[in-house]
Formats: sequence, C-alpha cells, structure tokens
Amino acid sequence: SILSGAHNYVFPEVIRLMKEKGMKDVLVFGGGIVPDDDIQELKKQGVAEIFTPGSSTQEIIDWVRSNVKAKSESL
Repeated sequence: SILSGAHNYVFPEVIRLMKEKGMKDVLVFGGGIVPDDDIQELKKQGVAEIFTPGSSTQEIIDWVRSNVKAKSESL
C-alpha cells in the first residue's frame, strides 16, 4: 500500500487493459490498506477481492483455492 489512493486508478486500469487484450479468464485480486468504500467501488468495477491488513495467509489461500480454477492440463 502506498496510501495515495492509487488503487482507485491501478486496479481499474489493469482491468481495462485485460479486457482490451481479451483476458476474460483472469481474476484480479489484491490487498493492502484500502478504505471500505473504495473496496465496494473496486468490486463493482471487476476486482474480485481485496484483502485488508489483518487478513491471514490462510484466508487468502482458502479464497484462491475456492475461486481460481486450475488450467486445463490439455493446454
């Protein structure tokens, strides 16, 4: 976190660029010091999850395991 509010630019820009490149199968998630109001807006814009300070590594691992699909081995 850089506490400048850059998350309000960086996340939407990453999502925009991914859409531009046709990357529809990639989840965007992140973490840091992000105000609750900003988290809700980022989720509306396509960010799947934001982990705030105090989130445990296990919580993040569990979320990834539940939400990220494995690539097909035939690729």
